[in-house]
Amino acid sequence: MSDPKSVTWLRPEYKGREDELINLAAGAALVGVTRSTVSNWAKRHATFPKIVLLTGIGDRRVKYIPRDEFLAFARAQMNKKRASAHRSEPRRPATLLRAEEIAHSERQIAKLTDLEARQAAALSNTRRALRKHQERLKRARQRLAAEIAAVHRLERGEGTSGTGPETQA
Repeated sequence: MSDPKSVTWLRPEYKGREDELINLAAGAALVGVTRSTVSNWAKRHATFPKIVLLTGIGDRRVKYIPRDEFLAFARAQMNKKRASAHRSEPRRPATLLRAEEIAHSERQIAKLTDLEARQAAALSNTRRALRKHQERLKRARQRLAAEIAAVHRLERGEGTSGTGPETQA
């Protein structure tokens, strides 16, 4: 999501609330269905959550939807009565789904905490380098001003007092 040209907000009310979003592939994994199942739901059901955010370009486009809306929709889809011939496996219990959601959130928190620490260290290094270069700039400006003043004194025929840059070299 670093390139602003590759980010498209379709529901701008979610800007700044990215932690409430889930991409379709992660949503499929969270509820235990295939990505094609989620794709079919999106194509076939008008009640499927509307896409909030698109990232990437071309075939690599990633779609994000609100996690709560997706979980509610998936729960409704998975709890529909179906012919037994269509489904040989029993449905996954809601407690298992919640446990997987918690595990997913804990993994995300760990990743983001690590990222935050790395970015804090980088920011600290950047600030230290900025202060160093600001001090170097200040000293360079002082030396330049002293040299200019010495040149002006020479041009006026005042000579030097022995403290100018030409005597320090």
